[in-house]
Amino acid sequence: MTLTLLVYPTVCPDREPGLQPWTPGHSEAHHVTIGYGRKVILTSSATVHSIEILNGGKLVIADSYHPILLRTKHILIGNRGQLHIGSPDCPYKGNLTISLFGRSDDTDTEHSYFGRKYIGVGTGGTLEIHGEKKLSWTFLNKTLHPGESEDNSYLFERGWGNRGIIVHVIDPKTGEVLHNDRFDTYRSKEESRRLAQYVDVVDNGMILAMVVNDEGSNNLEDSGILKPILYYTLRPQASISIEHLSNSTVLELAEPAEGWGPGDRLVLASTDYSMHQAEEFTILPCPACGPTQVKVQGECPVFLHMGEEVDGVDMRAEVGLLSRNILVRGEMEPGCYGNEACKFFAFDTFGGHVKMERGFKSVHVSGVELQHMGQQSMGHYPVHFHMNGDVDQKGGYDPPTSVSDLSIHHTFSRCVTVHGSNGLLVKDVVGYDALGHCFFTEDGPEERNTFDHCLGLMIRAGTLLPSDRDSKMCRDITQGAFPGYVANPRQDCSATSTFWIANPNNNLINCAAAGSEETGFWFLFHHVPTGASEGMYSPGRSEHTPMGQFTNNRAHSNYRAGMILDNGVKTTQANDKDKRPFLSLVGARYGPHQDADPFKPRVPALIHHFVAYKNQDHGAWLRGGDVWLDDCQFADNGIGLTLASGGTFPDDDGSRQEVKNSLFVGESENRGMPIPDNRIWGPGGPDLNGRTLPRGVDFPIRGMQIYDGPINVQNCTFRKYIALDGRHTSAFGFRLNNSWQSCPNNNVTDITFDDITSRVFFGEPGPWFNKMQMDGDKTTIFHDVDGSVSEYPGAFLVKEDNWLLRHPDCIDVPDWRAAICSGHYAQIYIQTRNPASLNMQMVKDEYPDRPLTLEGALGKRKHYQQFQPVVTLGKGYTVHWDQAAPAEITVWLINFNRNDWINVGFCYPPGTTFTIISDIHNRLTKQTRKTGVESLLTLSLLCLPLSLLFLRVKAHNEKEDFAFCSVKGCERVKITAVIPKGSGPSDCMTQAYPLHAEMPIVDVPMPRKLPSAKLVRTALSLLVTSGTVNGRKLYQPDDGVQLTVMDGHDGRLVESKGFRNSILQGVPAQIESYVNNLTDQ
Repeated sequence: MTLTLLVYPTVCPDREPGLQPWTPGHSEAHHVTIGYGRKVILTSSATVHSIEILNGGKLVIADSYHPILLRTKHILIGNRGQLHIGSPDCPYKGNLTISLFGRSDDTDTEHSYFGRKYIGVGTGGTLEIHGEKKLSWTFLNKTLHPGESEDNSYLFERGWGNRGIIVHVIDPKTGEVLHNDRFDTYRSKEESRRLAQYVDVVDNGMILAMVVNDEGSNNLEDSGILKPILYYTLRPQASISIEHLSNSTVLELAEPAEGWGPGDRLVLASTDYSMHQAEEFTILPCPACGPTQVKVQGECPVFLHMGEEVDGVDMRAEVGLLSRNILVRGEMEPGCYGNEACKFFAFDTFGGHVKMERGFKSVHVSGVELQHMGQQSMGHYPVHFHMNGDVDQKGGYDPPTSVSDLSIHHTFSRCVTVHGSNGLLVKDVVGYDALGHCFFTEDGPEERNTFDHCLGLMIRAGTLLPSDRDSKMCRDITQGAFPGYVANPRQDCSATSTFWIANPNNNLINCAAAGSEETGFWFLFHHVPTGASEGMYSPGRSEHTPMGQFTNNRAHSNYRAGMILDNGVKTTQANDKDKRPFLSLVGARYGPHQDADPFKPRVPALIHHFVAYKNQDHGAWLRGGDVWLDDCQFADNGIGLTLASGGTFPDDDGSRQEVKNSLFVGESENRGMPIPDNRIWGPGGPDLNGRTLPRGVDFPIRGMQIYDGPINVQNCTFRKYIALDGRHTSAFGFRLNNSWQSCPNNNVTDITFDDITSRVFFGEPGPWFNKMQMDGDKTTIFHDVDGSVSEYPGAFLVKEDNWLLRHPDCIDVPDWRAAICSGHYAQIYIQTRNPASLNMQMVKDEYPDRPLTLEGALGKRKHYQQFQPVVTLGKGYTVHWDQAAPAEITVWLINFNRNDWINVGFCYPPGTTFTIISDIHNRLTKQTRKTGVESLLTLSLLCLPLSLLFLRVKAHNEKEDFAFCSVKGCERVKITAVIPKGSGPSDCMTQAYPLHAEMPIVDVPMPRKLPSAKLVRTALSLLVTSGTVNGRKLYQPDDGVQLTVMDGHDGRLVESKGFRNSILQGVPAQIESYVNNLTDQ
C-alpha cells in the first residue's frame, strides 16, 4: 500500500490567476460597481466616491512594496461579493490604508441599513482581511519610573597596541554605534585601500568618527585618501565617547515583541487608580535590544508603571500595540458639528464603521488597525456583528467567524459590538480610548461568544445608552424618558464598562480591563430580550443561565469596580408609573441553574484567578446565588470584595457565595505617585509613607466586606491592612449605612493575617459610617468556624452593643467594636402592613434595659415594611412600636432548623382582636400551604393600658445547610389584627419588665482560646490573658501589654488599648505617652 501526500502551495489572493488590474484614479464623484463575476486587483492608491461589490464581483488589494491609500465613502460587499486583503496563510505585508471620508450631513442618500462611512458586509458577502501577525499586547516586565530614560551614551576605550585609524559609524538619529573597525595605515598600503572601500559603502547621512592611534599616515599620505577629513592625534590609548541626549527608554517585556518595529505606536497602561495615567510611545530602532526589549521615544514616562509582582499580586502594566500594517480609519473634521453629541464633545465623533449583516458568507478579520471609527449614533461601531445568529459551526460557518489581532483606538463608539450573534471569537484585540462600553454584547440573547486575550483601557462615557452616560449626560439627555423624569445618575446611568456582558453564557479568558470611567467587567441581565432581539427567549431566562468560562482575567484603574455581577436593564418604555428611559439600570438577581431552569440543580458560576487592583471603589461586587471565586487576588482597592445575596433572603434559596484560596492586600508597595491634580494622597501602609488612596484619606479600606449572605470565606490571606487614627482600615469589614440583613451563616475559616493592625472593624459613628443607625449596621454577625480570626474556634463575632445576641461570657474587643460570643443564632423577618412607616423595638428578656431599635429595611413610603433581626435561639423577646401596632404582621422563620424556637410577645392596644394563621410558603412555585388556623382571640389583659400577644414560633421541618427556609418552604406565622381606632403607640416596655425579665444564661459555653503555639507570632512570648472588667470580658488580640481605662466614679469602661510584642522595644515610651495624654473626666 502506498500513501501519497499531496501538498499544494499557498496561493496568495493577489497571485490568483484571472485578476484584472484596476486603476480607478482619483475622483470623489466616481461610483464604482464591481459585479457580474468581474475580479479585479487594486495595485495603486485611489480615491472614489464608493465601491459596491455585488453578484460574484471580487476586489483584491495587491501586496505592494509601495504604500496604498484607498479613499472612499463606503465599501458595500453584497450578495456573492468578495473583498480580499491577504489570507491566513499569506498575510498582507505591505502598508495599506482604507480611509473612509464623509460628513453626517452629506446630501447624498445614506444606505437604509449601513448608513454612511462604512465597510458593510451584506447577505452572501465575504470579507477576508489578514495583516501581518504581531504580538497584540503583553506585560511590562520591569518597573518604569517617572522621568526614567536613557541618555544613549556610548564610551569606547581601548589600547590597540599598534598604530592605525579607528573608525566608528554612528546613526545620527538614535546615537547607536552601528559598527567599528581599525585600519593600520602606518604599516600597510593594503590597509589604506581597505579603509577607502569601507568608507565608500557607509550610507549617506551616517556619522563617521575616526581616531588616530599614535600614527597612521605613513602609507595614507601616498594614496591621498581621506586627508581632508583626518585629524591626527598621538595617544597610546584611543577612546571615543558618543552622547545622544533623547527622551527614550527601553521597555522590558514579558515575551518577545513579535512583529513590533520602529515607528509602531504603543500604549502603556496605568497601574494606579487613575486610568488617565496610560501613556503612548513610539518604537525606535534598537539593534542592541534583545527579543523582549523595545526602545521607545517620546516624552519621558510621566507616571510610574509597575513591571513586577507586588506583595504577591501581579501588577504588571499592560503594553498594547496600536499600529498595524493595514489601517482602516475615518477621516475627521477639525471639530464637532451639527449633532447632539457636541454638547459633550468638542471633537468630531462621526467616524467610520464596519458592520456585518445576517447571512454573510464569510468574515475573518485579523492584523488590522482601526482608528477614528464609530459614531455617536445607534448601530455604527468600529466592528459590529448585527443580528447574525450563530456564526460558528453551529450556524454552518467553518472555519468559525473571528476577529483577531486588532488594534482599535481613538474611537467614538465602542470597540467590538456583538448584537444578536453567537459563537464569535474575539481574540488578541486591543481597545484603547473609546467612548461607551468597549467590548459590548447588546440585547441579552448573545451566547457562546469568546473574548480571549483582549485588552481594553481608557474607556470613557458616551451618549448612546443610559448605561454609557456619565452624570452630566444622564441629566441632560431626556430622550425616551416620561415627562417629569428626574435622573438619578448613580442608579439609572453611570455604568461605562470595558466588557459589558448582557448574557452570562459567554467566555472571557486572559482578558484585561485596564481603565474605565466606571467598571472593568460588568455582567448584567435582560429579563426579556430587548431591541431587535425581542422574543428570543422566555422572561427570566438570562438570570438563570450558567456562566461561561471566566478565567485568568484582570481589572485595575477603574473608578467604580474591577468587576460587577449585578443589575439589569429596564425592558419597558417609560410611562407614568416608571418615568425612566428604556434600558436604564434596574435591579436583577442572578441564580444559575442547569439549562437555565430554576427547578433543575444549581450550577455555580466559577471565577478563577481574577486579579483586581487599584480600583477606587471595589475590586469586585458580585450579587446572586452560587458565585464561587478561587485563587483570586485583590489589592489596593477601596473594598476588595463584596458578595451580596439575591435579596432580602436569597431568591435562589440554598445557594451560597464563596471565595477560597485567595489573597487580599490592603496597601501594597505600589504607592503610586503624587501628581498636581491628585487630591487623594496621604499616609498609609506599614511605614505610613505617602501614597495614593482609593477614595479619601479617611476612607475605611476593607478587604472582605461582609454584607448579607450566606457566604463562605476559606483559606484566604489578608496582608497589610493598617488602621490609622481617623481611618478604620480592616481585613474584614461590613457594608456602610446598611439597612439589610446579616446572615449568621456567614462562615469564615482558615484565615491568615500578615502585617495587619486590624482584623475586623464593625464600625462606629463618624465619617463614612454616619450615625450607625440603620438596621444592618446594628445586626452584623459572622461565624469564625476555626477561630482563625478571633482565636476562639466556633465563636461568632457580633456588634458590641447588640444585646439580642450577647450573653454574660461574651468577650469584648473594643478595637473591633465587637464582641466574641457563642450561641445558636437565626433570624426572624417581621413584615408589617398598615402602617408600614413605624419603628420597632425588640427586647431580649435577659437584657430588658438593652433594646434594639430598628427602622426597617425598606423606605417609609413602601406599602409594607420589613425588620430583619438576628436572634439567639431558645430565648424570649418582646416587640414594641413607636405608633399603634400594625394591622398585619407576618413572622418568617429564617435559618431555623427543625425544632428551633423562640418566644416572642407583640405589643398591642387593649381590645385588639386577632386572626393567627401559620403556613408554609414555597417561593419558587409561589404556592402557600396552610398548617394551622386559630380562631379569633381577645387579649386577657384588658385592664392594662397595653397588652402583649405571646407566640412560640418553632420550625417543624429540616433545612439545607445554606438555605434560609426549610426543604418544604418558608415557615411563617401571620397575625391579622383589628386595632381600636385612636390607639397610641404600642410600647409595652413598662408592663413587660421586670415581669417577664429573665436571668442571663449561657446556653452554649464559650470555646477555649487557641493555644499560642498554633498562632503565628513574630516577637517575644510575653502573654497577658483576657481580663474581666465589671462583668465584661476584654479581648487581647495580640501578645503584649493591654491597658484598660475606667471611669473612677461609675466604673464605666472608657477605652482599651493594646501594645503589641512586635514593637515592645518602644512600649515603655508609648505607654508613658498614652497615659500622659489621658484627660481627666
